[in-house]
Amino acid sequence: MVVCVRSLGLSGISGYAVSAECFLSGGLPAFDIVGLPDTAVREARERVRAAAKNCGAKFPVSRITVNLAPAGEKKMGTVYDLPILVGVLAAAGELPPPPPDAAFLGELSLTGAVRAVPGVLPMALSAQAAGIHTLFVPAENAAEATLAQGLTVYGVPDVEALAAHLSGRAPLSPAPAWTPEPDHEPLPDLSDVMGQENVKRALEIAAAGGHNLLLIGSPGAGKSMLAKRLPSILPDMTYPEALESSGIWSVAGLTDPRRPLLTRRPFRAPHHTASAAALTGGGALLRPGEMSLAHNGVLFLDELPEFRRDVLEAMRQPLEEGDVTVARAAGTLHLPARFQLVAAMNPCRCGWRGHPSGRCTCSAREVERYVEKISGPLLDRIDLHVNVPSVEYEAIRRRSPAESSAAVKARVEAARAIQKKRFAGTAVTCNAAMTPEMVGRFCPLDEAGEALMKSAFTRMGLTARSHDRILRLARTIADLEGAADIGPAHLAEAIQYRNTDILRG
Repeated sequence: MVVCVRSLGLSGISGYAVSAECFLSGGLPAFDIVGLPDTAVREARERVRAAAKNCGAKFPVSRITVNLAPAGEKKMGTVYDLPILVGVLAAAGELPPPPPDAAFLGELSLTGAVRAVPGVLPMALSAQAAGIHTLFVPAENAAEATLAQGLTVYGVPDVEALAAHLSGRAPLSPAPAWTPEPDHEPLPDLSDVMGQENVKRALEIAAAGGHNLLLIGSPGAGKSMLAKRLPSILPDMTYPEALESSGIWSVAGLTDPRRPLLTRRPFRAPHHTASAAALTGGGALLRPGEMSLAHNGVLFLDELPEFRRDVLEAMRQPLEEGDVTVARAAGTLHLPARFQLVAAMNPCRCGWRGHPSGRCTCSAREVERYVEKISGPLLDRIDLHVNVPSVEYEAIRRRSPAESSAAVKARVEAARAIQKKRFAGTAVTCNAAMTPEMVGRFCPLDEAGEALMKSAFTRMGLTARSHDRILRLARTIADLEGAADIGPAHLAEAIQYRNTDILRG
């Protein structure tokens, strides 16, 4: 007798339907799993056997063959333990055959407890497309699975409870739909920063339009402190954005079982020793990297020139396209990677060039070598290049409170509301993501603006990309003022943020 138990698997960050076909036959006792299983899947034989026996079930003494279909797709991880156990016990007559519209997933311990697995959210979302209506998952993953609306989710604590449910002796209660609660944990606030009003203005513009930002200044000027306060002024994520980001974090095993949905925009800050694979994703298991984990949020690279050149260059295509394709011998992985890049760096190797103390010891050639670590094409993709000066003593000792993040965020939200109306019906959500056609339509210049733009283009040696990025930035500055058209003042401010001379002299 063949018993087919439905399950789900992961391919990158997307789920797909899997069937565990279990067959018992005569011959010497054996337990084989086929269908391109990896080592973790093959080891399910021992976990399933021990879990069944320790929960009082009679494990069949016969030749057992389990086929995980589609057989041509590589199966990885421990997610198939539960469906294999259900199929084997159902084929042996220990359990009734499961309903055809039900799917099972979860890892087994030797005692029969069902352990949590990563990637439940994308698998639950794919279950709907596969015609699955009932999903049995580890109890710890139940809240996450309920985010895929339209499914009846049962949290399974152990094999005994599942057997009692399937046999009708003690039905499990469906897991209630998880709803996010207000997050009362405060974020770092801009009011903590002394002075630096010009940098706070740049942060506000970056948040309002989703623009990339580079902070350049000597040690202790507050670059990292300012960058870490950007999330406090970013607009809240929409539900589709939160679901998309949470699915990526789920695959990476980073979600909190008590709070499975990300309610705040991600903020990722990898160390400068990170590899290109750590940033883009991939590896032996083809998992998302830091760029994808920062999707819909911020990727902060501190000490930018200390990153390896190949790591930085790996960001060029994702910064333009909003996604990354990782091609490896094990397969090809398509990952979303629409993040806001915020980077910080010193102006030279010793860090003190331009400091009032005059303590810089770097020669002109040393400064040039240090700055050359960041390529022109990468700089061209960063909208705002901002000098972070040393904080003056009077600003440090000030007594009057600075403007809070809440006040700045209100202006950012107002600007984003204008953009939401502007881009209604399209996939674009902010000015930084405008297509060239949209730039031509939404960023017209008057005669004075045309003259200013032409002068800057010639004098600064701008590229076509930087031309469009300046217009997108000017559009954001105009939105913050509530202006319908881009004026010369908006354009002039946008142009001065493209001044790369602060890197060279």
